[in-house]
Amino acid sequence: MEPMTFPASLDSLSPLRKYVGDAAEGTGLSKEATYKLQLIVDEIATNIISYGYGDSGLSGDIIIAGEVLDNKLRITLEDTGREFDLSKKELPSEDDLEKPLEEREIGGLGIFLTMRDVDNFNYKRIGDRNYNIFEMYIKEHDVPSNK
Repeated sequence: MEPMTFPASLDSLSPLRKYVGDAAEGTGLSKEATYKLQLIVDEIATNIISYGYGDSGLSGDIIIAGEVLDNKLRITLEDTGREFDLSKKELPSEDDLEKPLEEREIGGLGIFLTMRDVDNFNYKRIGDRNYNIFEMYIKEHDVPSNK
């Protein structure tokens, strides 16, 4: 799919999710895997908008790109916000996740979902650009039987 550019605002979350759905369509990726990928991209894009740009007093765009490579769908989010490698962030513990919402610390759920539900995650900072790369394998059992 052709990359698309969206302003780094909460209004862009819906079109970003749609892009992921469109990228997954026809690949054989299961509906469950597609949903997880959309949720993860939504969570990380929200972090980019809120913390990478907003808290830093910056504005900018998010570029999303999707491609099928061998047996996987790769989605890349690119931005020029503050550097943030979520793979180096401490994940919430099982105890934290079992606490009632009002007792939990804010944040970390998107990172938890990414590390748990994506088959491969990679982060790169090149120059002034962040690249969050998510990959989901298109498993044999995910391919529709009519293909």
